[in-house]
Amino acid sequence: MAEKLVILSDMWGAKKGLWITSYLGYLQQYYDITYYDIQQLSNIDVKVQTTENVHRAFVEGGIDTAVAHLLKKETEAAHYLGFSIGGTIAWKAGLMGLPMKSLYTVSSTRIRAEESKPECKTVSLFGDQDVYRPKLDWHQKVGVKSDLITGFGHTMYADEKIISRICLDLLNNVTKKQKEEKTIQIKIA
Repeated sequence: MAEKLVILSDMWGAKKGLWITSYLGYLQQYYDITYYDIQQLSNIDVKVQTTENVHRAFVEGGIDTAVAHLLKKETEAAHYLGFSIGGTIAWKAGLMGLPMKSLYTVSSTRIRAEESKPECKTVSLFGDQDVYRPKLDWHQKVGVKSDLITGFGHTMYADEKIISRICLDLLNNVTKKQKEEKTIQIKIA
C-alpha cells in the first residue's frame, strides 16, 4: 500500500500552479496524493488577485482558517509537502497535533517566526536569494534540517531542476522505507 502524501500549494493555488503537475507526475506512482489549493482551504476569495492582496488575506486570518480546515480533514498520519504559505499552514497544523510522518517545506518564509517544529522529520528548503528566508541560526535553534540552494529565489519550487531534486528526496524517503520493510520481513520469516 502506498504512503500518503499531502501537498499544499503556494498562495496562488491552481490559478498559477501549472508547475504542480510536474510534482504529481513524478510522485503519483509512489504516493497516494491528496492536493490542497490553499486559497480554497482557507476560504480566501480576493477579487483583485495581486500578490499584496492575496498575501494580506492569508496573514489576516486565511492561514488560521486553513490550519483549522486541515486539522479537520486529515486525521491519519501522512507525509506533507508544502510550498511557501502552504508549508507554513502544514507546519502550524503539525504544531497543533496534525498527525505527520514527515514535513518537507519549500520557500516557507513565514515559518521564520516559529520557535518549535512539528514532532516529525522536518526538512526546510530555501533559495539563497529568497530575501524572506529565516536566518541561518534559526534552523539550528528550532532543530530543522535545512538546505540553501544557490542561485534561486522564492519561487524556486516551480523550476524543473528544483522539482526533480525535491521529488528525488521524497522518492528516496519512500523507497528507503520500502527496502527496510522488506529486510525486516525477510529477517522475521
